[in-house]
Amino acid sequence: MNSVTHIAPDQDSLCLDLQRGDLVCSQNYINGAWVDPYSKRWYEVSNPATDLAFARVADSGPDDARAATDAAAAAFPDWRARTARERSQMLQSWHGRILENAEDLARLIASEQGKSLAEARGEVAYGASYVEWFAAEALRCNGDILPSLMPGRRQMAMREPVGVVAAITPWNFPLAMIARKIAPALAAGCTVVAKPAEDTPLTALALVKLAAEAGIPAGVINIISASREQTPEAVSSWLQDARVRKITFTGSTAVGKYLARESAGTLKRLSLELGGNAPFIVFADADIDAAVAGLMRGKFRNSGQTCVCPNRVYVQSGVYQRFVEKLQSAVEALRIGPASRSGTDIGPLINARAVAKVDAHVHDAIARGATLVTGGKSVQNEVANGPFYYAPTVLAEASEDMMLCHEETFGPVIPLFRFDTEEEVVARANATAFGLAAYFYTGDPARIWRVAGLLEVGVMGINEGVVASEAAPFGGIKDSGYGREGSQQGLDDYLQTKYMCQGELG
Repeated sequence: MNSVTHIAPDQDSLCLDLQRGDLVCSQNYINGAWVDPYSKRWYEVSNPATDLAFARVADSGPDDARAATDAAAAAFPDWRARTARERSQMLQSWHGRILENAEDLARLIASEQGKSLAEARGEVAYGASYVEWFAAEALRCNGDILPSLMPGRRQMAMREPVGVVAAITPWNFPLAMIARKIAPALAAGCTVVAKPAEDTPLTALALVKLAAEAGIPAGVINIISASREQTPEAVSSWLQDARVRKITFTGSTAVGKYLARESAGTLKRLSLELGGNAPFIVFADADIDAAVAGLMRGKFRNSGQTCVCPNRVYVQSGVYQRFVEKLQSAVEALRIGPASRSGTDIGPLINARAVAKVDAHVHDAIARGATLVTGGKSVQNEVANGPFYYAPTVLAEASEDMMLCHEETFGPVIPLFRFDTEEEVVARANATAFGLAAYFYTGDPARIWRVAGLLEVGVMGINEGVVASEAAPFGGIKDSGYGREGSQQGLDDYLQTKYMCQGELG
C-alpha cells in the first residue's frame, strides 16, 4: 500500500506536479521493504500555505520502532564490515540520485514545510552537499600509531562505528537535517533508525527511497513516521533499547534534555543540536548596508524558522536610527505568499502554534514599550490565502524584560536593542542560557578578535549572516546542546576509539 491520499488538490499543485509520483511515500521503510504500521493507523500531512491535508502517512508506535531496531541491529555486522570504499561509493550514488530528483524533492519540501520553492531548491543542494562530503570522509576514518614507550610493544588506536544510531529530526529543514545525520552515520559504518518530524515526513521518506535505489542494503536505513501524539511512545523504544548506541537529535532544548535523561540507563552517546537565542551585533564602524543585507539573509530564511537565525539584534547608538530606516525599507520590500507563487520571499509559518507564539512575543514587546516599525500582525489576503502567514516585523527600542529576549521566537520578527559600548553588548549578548550562534558586524580588525573570543557560542558569523557549510562543524554550547554536525568532527561523533597494545615483539 505505498500510496497517498490527496485531499483538496486544487488548493496547491506543487506536490501533485512531481515527475516521479512514487516519491510520495506513506508507509514505513523497514528492512528494505515499505510496510504498513502495526497499528494500521495513519495521520494526515497538511500544506502550511492552506492548512489543508494533501497526504497521509503511517502513525507508528513502539512495535514499529522495535522492528526498525531489529533490522538495523541485524544489518550492522555486514555494513560495518564493508570497506570504506564500498560505503563511500554507495553514498556517492545516493548523492547522484538526490541531484537527479532535486526538483521533485524541492516541491515536496515546499508543499509540506511551506518555504518558497527557491529556498526549497537551496535546501536540496545543501542537504546533498552533506552526502557528498561524507562520501569522501568515509575514506578518512583514520586511526593512530602511538609512540611505543616500552621495548617490544606496538600501540595503536583504531576508530570503529558506534553501532545502531537513532536519528530524530525537526520540521524546518526536512531534507537537510536528516541527510546530515544519516550520511555521517553510514560513512562511519553505523546503521540507522530514523523518525522525521510529524509535520514534514514526506521529504525524509522520499530521501530514504532514493537511498535504497542507490544500493544501500536492506536494514542499513530504517525510517518510521509518527504523529505528535504517538511520537513519545515510538521514540521510547529506542531510548530503552541497549542495541541503540547513539541518539542524534535536532529540536528543542526541553526535548533534548528529556532524551538525555531517558537514555542514561543505557549510556548512549548523544549529539544534541538544540534551541538558540542568537545575538546579532552591529557596531558603529560597520558597513551598515552590508549589516542590513546580512541580517535579512540570516533572519528571514525559512520565514525566521531556523535555530541559528538572529533573535536579538543589538545596534550601537550612533547608527541606530539609520539602521532602523534601512532595515524597514528592506523588510517592507519582502513578498509574502505560498511556495507555488513565483517570487515569494516569505512563506507561511508551520502551524497555528507557531503563529500564536510569534504573535504573543510581538504583543508582549509592544506592551512593554517596544515601538512597532512595521508588520506585527497575521496576514491573510488573495495571495497569502491561509491562516499561518505572519507579516515580517521590526520592533524598535526592545529591552531585556521582553519575552522575545529570553525565548526563541522562531518567526519573522526582528527586535532592535540599543547599546553604547563593546563591553556592554558582549555582556548582554552572553546573558542567555543558550549558546548556538552569534553574529557581529564591524570594520575594526582588532575588535573582531576581541569580540570573537568573548562571545559564548558554537557558531559565529563575522560580517556574514549565513554561515552553515558541510565542511564546518555545526553545534552549540550551554543549553544549545553538544556534539557537532558536518566537517571531520561530524564524522567523529559516530566513531568510538579502541586502543590496542601488542607485545612480545622482541
